[in-house]
Amino acid sequence: MARSDLIINLVKASVQGDAAGARAVAEAIAADERSKKHSGVADRIARMLDATQSTQKSNQPQTAGIRVRDGSGGIQRREPRRPLSSLYLEEPVRRACDELIEEQRRADVLRVHGLEPRHRLLLAGPPGNGKTSLAEAIAYELALPLFIVRYDAVVTSYLGETAQRLRRLFDFVRTEPCVLFFDEFDAIGKERGDIHETGEIKRVITTLLLQIDDLPSYCLLVGATNHSELLDRATWRRFEIRLNLEAPSPKQMIRYFSDQLNTLNGQPGYTAKRLYEAVDPISFSEAEAFFLDVRRRIVLAQGNRELRSILDDRVKALQSHSGMRGTVA
Repeated sequence: MARSDLIINLVKASVQGDAAGARAVAEAIAADERSKKHSGVADRIARMLDATQSTQKSNQPQTAGIRVRDGSGGIQRREPRRPLSSLYLEEPVRRACDELIEEQRRADVLRVHGLEPRHRLLLAGPPGNGKTSLAEAIAYELALPLFIVRYDAVVTSYLGETAQRLRRLFDFVRTEPCVLFFDEFDAIGKERGDIHETGEIKRVITTLLLQIDDLPSYCLLVGATNHSELLDRATWRRFEIRLNLEAPSPKQMIRYFSDQLNTLNGQPGYTAKRLYEAVDPISFSEAEAFFLDVRRRIVLAQGNRELRSILDDRVKALQSHSGMRGTVA
């Protein structure tokens, strides 16, 4: 059976004569039924919507039927390819993610008992340590598309336009089960009490909070921030799970280097620990960039250079430019 809040919203839209709104809710009901494996019901709803689409277009202005799906312009859709097992996570973080995934997979069991799965996750920590990768891995484990919010298509300088685009974005997201990812979440969910912010950003945050509250549990919201202290307190409380992804420990890094060396053909001439100490990365993204560079050199060498020679060359090149790290930071 469809969620009661969706049925109420459908009746409300119908009574008010809001055809576009009714269609959006109907699509959300179809998505909810599909997430419960009720594909027959979902397909029937989809067929009815397709059958009436041409009629709606003829009876409404050209822009009326587009508004519901306008939000797709503010989203980059990505099919996830990274499993959770490929990430190097601290045990408490991995356990929390496993619990979240289990709740989403077994949502029907929870709903029988009047409960909903948790579906709002906040990831905080310094850049380059896997927040985006973790959002993608959760989407992969749930076999859901990853929707990444494009701020350049949502945030505008026109009064009230950002809030309207944000509403349309959430209207679009509700039409199917997905993982909705807000990177740099503090850019849009910052503290409303900041005296340096205008009334416009306060209206945007209020709209954001309302949309988050109305987001159905089959849509998993993941926010990532490098500056959690900037988030609005009400925004912070909306997230049911809050995880810190700190800089990797030497133990994590050595395990990562060991796994990467095992994928390379040839004698490296380095132990994982020695290579890690030579490269001295401060984040997983730096370590990943190093090994990508090594792989490029291997491909271009076409077998004419030994692996150890390539590693020596890449380590020396990295060390010669190590002074730039502090400059960039």
